Amino acid sequence: MSETALKPDSGPDANRWKALVFIALAQLMVVLDATIVNIALPSAQEDLGISDGNRQWVITAYALAFGGLLLFGGRISDLWGRKRTFVTGLIGFAAASALGGAATGEAMMLGARALQGVFGALLAPAALSLLAVMFTDAKERAKAFGIYGAIAGGGGAVGLILGGFLTEYLNWRWTFFVNIPFAVIAALGAYFVIREPAGGRNRSPLDIPGVVLSTLGLVALVYGFTRAESDGWSDSVTIGMFVASVVLLAAFVLTEGKVKSPLLPLRVLTERNRGGVYLSLGLAVIAMFGLFLFLTYYLQIVEGYSPVKTGFAFLPMIAGMIVGSTQIGARLMTRVPPRLLMGPGFLLAAVGMLLLTQLEVGSSYTGLIMPAQLMLGLGMGTAFMPAMSLATHGVEARDAGVASAMVNTSQQVGGAIGTALLNTIAASATSAYLTDHAAGAANPKLVQAQAMVEGYTSAIWWAVGILAVSALIAATFINTGHQGGASASGDSVDGAEDEVKIPVMAH
Repeated sequence: MSETALKPDSGPDANRWKALVFIALAQLMVVLDATIVNIALPSAQEDLGISDGNRQWVITAYALAFGGLLLFGGRISDLWGRKRTFVTGLIGFAAASALGGAATGEAMMLGARALQGVFGALLAPAALSLLAVMFTDAKERAKAFGIYGAIAGGGGAVGLILGGFLTEYLNWRWTFFVNIPFAVIAALGAYFVIREPAGGRNRSPLDIPGVVLSTLGLVALVYGFTRAESDGWSDSVTIGMFVASVVLLAAFVLTEGKVKSPLLPLRVLTERNRGGVYLSLGLAVIAMFGLFLFLTYYLQIVEGYSPVKTGFAFLPMIAGMIVGSTQIGARLMTRVPPRLLMGPGFLLAAVGMLLLTQLEVGSSYTGLIMPAQLMLGLGMGTAFMPAMSLATHGVEARDAGVASAMVNTSQQVGGAIGTALLNTIAASATSAYLTDHAAGAANPKLVQAQAMVEGYTSAIWWAVGILAVSALIAATFINTGHQGGASASGDSVDGAEDEVKIPVMAH
């Protein structure tokens, strides 16, 4: 039994490349928002009188709404139409950003961030599923997903640069206002240019129990990790959230197996190639989020870089991601099985991460940090690109939104886990170093900096291991052939079952 590959009803859409510009712009805006606010947070906290205890909620409110509602957003785009969901998400995101930029107090700011998360959860799966249904030719699909993959991977670092500029030269409010022109241009462009292929909607009634259980389960999971970072792993609320999350998500899976029109059809998850993509991508994002966090702290606090200089210090990683995604991944995707791009890609990123375990106070940027970032960027770009494409390749049109939402969900949950897990490891290693070295130190400031670096490198060792596991999963779970379509002779390449379809039941 096999799933039917996505096919347009009347040949490729003539405006598909113009549409890609607006889809990429929207994706850039959503990814930027994940990091741009981090740099602006200290200034916003001071201006709005947000307490230290509540400061994390500026990040958490967005993460909870976005992560918790992604599956629902994916299903809405399948039900309501991807173009309509995409445009609605953009308009809502712009309005929520305007509210955040104009915030006069803590409640208004947190409300705006939660609203951004809600509309982001509509927007992100609609964007990826539009790509999946508009680009069906293998070579064109490779190029389109190469561009999308570069933005998905490199957008966070661009957010650091832009956030630094806006905070340093204007003020923190512009980190919100900057979304408005992005959203308006993308919404207008999408409205006039995108023509969604007919017949790809899933008009089955909405699975309300599935929506409630998945949303509450994902919110509990993301909040559990966020809480662990601030209050520790043994905190009763942290443990309670993890227990609730397991119970709710287990109930969700049981429900999906029984209801007539599930929110997340289990056929989307149980196909081994897609399952391998979701798992390996989620793990890789754990490592990446930790890296952004520690390198930002290292460069600003230990090395004394300004926010703008810190942003520019991430450029080699962005360059590596763009080259890996558009020049390596996109060119080889139609000739090489995805596991031979994803496995080595994640391994190269692990080697780059391994270099960063050598960080010390005063480490050379050009001798250590820059080459490590280039390797990370190249590896991640090469792996992300086929992963993004494979996650929606061969999926039934009616499931495209939900399959796309699962990619975003694995990244979002991975980000929450990465921030909490690696931060906790770093904090305990820093404390242990200070306990051993602080007494009688001739230069307490130097010892403090050394302790911080010790914390970062301890956590980075974990990130190396996580990336290695990610490479192993990609190499073993993913067994499909290249995504290049059937050859002229109809021969199968590298043991692919069928070059245009992905089998539901793996061997």
